[in-house]
Amino acid sequence: MYVITKQFHFEASHRLDHLPPSHKCSRWHGHSYRVELVLESAQLNEDGFVRDYGELEPFKNFVGEKLDHRNLNDVVPGVTSAENLARWLYDFASSLWPEVAAVRVSETQKTWAEYRPERRP
Repeated sequence: MYVITKQFHFEASHRLDHLPPSHKCSRWHGHSYRVELVLESAQLNEDGFVRDYGELEPFKNFVGEKLDHRNLNDVVPGVTSAENLARWLYDFASSLWPEVAAVRVSETQKTWAEYRPERRP
């Protein structure tokens, strides 16, 4: 299996308003997000790629236009946890490229959330 990954960055604010007021994430706060788009393929295309990195520009544009310097509570449906953000971004990316295998979202230097659909036998 061949695997490629490309990283994207954006700055945004949010709050997890369903949490109790004593939880720090229930307050407005921001993150310097990192997103990794993971693509996999059993075979390379005629150019020797899983997918040309340049073809991922629509994902970069989506992240920049929809998420960068935004309030995620106004943009992302449902809870704005890193896990749900990873799923939302996966759904968008997989609608463009069949090779998308996972999306990883980092809110801090030490934390990552990943969405990868369950594989069917």
